[in-house]
Amino acid sequence: MADIHQFNHRAMATYIEVRIADEERTYAAQAAQAALDLLDKLESQLSRFRPSSGIAQIAQLAPHEKMRLSEPTFACLEIAKKMELATHGAFSPTAAALQTQTSLPQWSLLPEELSIRCESGRLEFDLGAIGKGFALDRTAELLCSWDCSSFLLVAGGSSILAGDAPKDAAGWSCGLGDDNAPQRFLLTHASLSGSGLAVKGSHILDPRTGQPALRQNRAWALTDTAAESDALSTACMVLSEPKLEEVLAQNQSWLVFLETGVSARPMGRRALPPQACLPAKTAGAGE
Repeated sequence: MADIHQFNHRAMATYIEVRIADEERTYAAQAAQAALDLLDKLESQLSRFRPSSGIAQIAQLAPHEKMRLSEPTFACLEIAKKMELATHGAFSPTAAALQTQTSLPQWSLLPEELSIRCESGRLEFDLGAIGKGFALDRTAELLCSWDCSSFLLVAGGSSILAGDAPKDAAGWSCGLGDDNAPQRFLLTHASLSGSGLAVKGSHILDPRTGQPALRQNRAWALTDTAAESDALSTACMVLSEPKLEEVLAQNQSWLVFLETGVSARPMGRRALPPQACLPAKTAGAGE
């Protein structure tokens, strides 16, 4: 197995790990620092807890007012809108607004202006269920621009994004759950995210009802991008299995796992990745 260099950082209210293989350590450290700097910049733009962020300022818009956004903020909201439609409303970046409003606020994006327009309600966005994944996707793009294509990005254990496999390996060993989870797969060019009730309790709201998620205890999503896997794993928490099957039938690159006792049952048309044993250095996606 090639040497793997690991760099840790705190951002987006969690711990971020950047693992880079097949590179000289000094160069890997420089690439990792550039990646971590990008994460900090994205957090400043996407966090609703930063008063200067576009996401915080959007909440001040009155109906029919619009605001120009930074390119990353606009891109993240574009993906969020796409995932809201693809999951039939089971994921929504404005779900938290139901704690203060009787219905979801309505909004539209204006691509030619890189702007958002408030259609109704107060635009209270919470990108916690997609923002970390979006940031990992952008970080992966940066690492590839440094020719560091063999990487694993881990955000708090709940989101994982794998690039090329390390030299002499079939992929990065990633598990459903914590770092020592027995159900493991070898991942390349894929993202695995987990959602659940174990850590924070019923913190996930069903955007369609405003009630806490009660469908699943834990769920994982495997997709091509971390933004998609983050949003999809959240949607799995509120979708019934028949509705989830409908969502997955329209997206052949998606695979989900639902916790069933000691193991997780896969659903979806995407092929299962190769299974992995439990090596010394692992990662797990769990919440």
